[in-house]
Amino acid sequence: MACDGQMTLGDTVFKKTTKKIRRVFNGNVLVGFAGATADAMALLERFERKLQEFGGNVTRASIELAKEWRMDKALRQLSAMLLVADKQNILVISGNGDVIVPDDNVAAIGSGGPIALAVAKALLKHTNLPPEEIAKEAVKLSGEISIYSNENIQVEVIE
Repeated sequence: MACDGQMTLGDTVFKKTTKKIRRVFNGNVLVGFAGATADAMALLERFERKLQEFGGNVTRASIELAKEWRMDKALRQLSAMLLVADKQNILVISGNGDVIVPDDNVAAIGSGGPIALAVAKALLKHTNLPPEEIAKEAVKLSGEISIYSNENIQVEVIE
């Protein structure tokens, strides 16, 4: 999983070195976030609790979080998305109640997400680069194009 470091407030770069990926469940699960930081942190905490509740089952924890997020009046107002991954799963969780298993095991969220997704899919199809290099290059190119992304890249790998 890779991310840029840019945090924007409206159309202003507020911070360039934000850490948008967290390791949870003893480092066995990665969670990336996009959107309002406070909202994403609240969702991350709830996701961690769901992971504990369901013994590290990423799919079940994601579904339960999405259900809670969609049905809870206060949570519905949160403006963020989560990208979660373990060794077997990559899932996108949204406030619309979506838990998406992406095609080709490639997913991206955030304002630069569509660009990063296109780059990653092209590299996956036309190169033999390892997954972490594909993720890094996808975020790098997104940072060159999107004004809401930068090239301060963080990469986390589950061994």
